[in-house]
Amino acid sequence: MPKMTFITADGSRNEVDAPEGLSVLEIAHRNKIDLEGACEGSLACSTCHIVVDPDWYERLAAAEEDEEDMLDLAFGLTSTSRLGCQIIMKQELDGLVVSVPVATRNMSVDKK
Repeated sequence: MPKMTFITADGSRNEVDAPEGLSVLEIAHRNKIDLEGACEGSLACSTCHIVVDPDWYERLAAAEEDEEDMLDLAFGLTSTSRLGCQIIMKQELDGLVVSVPVATRNMSVDKK
């Protein structure tokens, strides 16, 4: 089974099992990693904002426009920021490393 590492706001490294087909957000929740996900992965907020380790960022599929729009609302945005609900684990991502920001900003967008 693939593994991934979450680096939490206090600098702790947590290596966890990362089942294929689950999002980084779902993996965080299964492992009690403090990653909010207020919209439950429906791409309507930025509270599952993570910072992908630069060595891994280019290996990810490019962010879609909707994700980019939500990322604009994220607290502490970086050049390797992504939303955890939009990264789906697969074998090629075995070893993925992401950091959880120290804070989130919940500015949901009402999609009509």
